[in-house]
Amino acid sequence: MIHLTESAALQVIDMMKQTEHPENQYLRIKVQGGGCTGLSYGMGFDEDKTDRDIQFDHHGVRVIVAEADHGVVDGLEIDYKQSMLGGGFTIKNPNAIATCGCGSSFRTASNAGTPGDC
Repeated sequence: MIHLTESAALQVIDMMKQTEHPENQYLRIKVQGGGCTGLSYGMGFDEDKTDRDIQFDHHGVRVIVAEADHGVVDGLEIDYKQSMLGGGFTIKNPNAIATCGCGSSFRTASNAGTPGDC
């Protein structure tokens, strides 16, 4: 399961309101190769949910992830932090055995032999 905190959900909802059809949007979480530690996260809006997607609902946000990516993001927590310098999403992944300094790339036990490109 992917968990979206209330703070993150409120930010996502505000961002969705700026799209053409916010009522049709899903928040898609994806995993792609790259980054310093081998894998990196992707987040974006998507109107197309397939039968190979898993859906989670948190605080009014429909979150989807491809079945193929679910194993490495199962248990993921996405939060939104606000500071004097601005705000941003933070991601905690219990499956990550290593992360880069900025937190945008990670490695799991299943891809531990895959070097990244720093």
